[in-house]
Amino acid sequence: MPKPITVNTNRAPSPAGHYSQAKLVGQHLYISGQLPIRPGGEALADDSFETQAAQTLDNLLAILEAAGGTPADLVRVTAYIVGVANWPRFNQVYAARLGDSRPARTVVPVPELHYGYLVEVDAIAVIASDAPAGGAGDSAV
Repeated sequence: MPKPITVNTNRAPSPAGHYSQAKLVGQHLYISGQLPIRPGGEALADDSFETQAAQTLDNLLAILEAAGGTPADLVRVTAYIVGVANWPRFNQVYAARLGDSRPARTVVPVPELHYGYLVEVDAIAVIASDAPAGGAGDSAV
C-alpha cells in the first residue's frame, strides 16, 4: 500500500487544528473539511452565505489543484450547510465553481457550524498518476 503524502498549499488556509489540508494515498486524495476562511486567515463568518460558499469551494479547489487535480477528478463531495433553506443557494455557487463536473454529493443541513460559519465542504478525488502537482506555495511530503 502506498504511503500517505501530506498535501499543503498557501492558496488555502492553514489548518487550525491537528489535521492536514489533504492526504494523497496512491491516486486517492482526501481533502479535509474547508471553511469560509481566506488563505491568509481572514474569517468570513459575517459575510453572506454565497460569499462563504464560494470561498469554501475555492479553498477545496486550491487544495485539489495543489495535488495535481481538477474538478473533473472529484468523485465525492460532502457539504454541511446551516439551514435547509440555503440548499438552493449552495447549488448555484457549487454549479458555478464546478462547471461540468458532477461528483457524487451529499448536502447535510445542520443547525450550526464552528465559529458561526454557514458552510463546510470536504471531498475525495481520484487523480491520474501522471498529473502534475500544483505550483508555487504547494507541497507534498
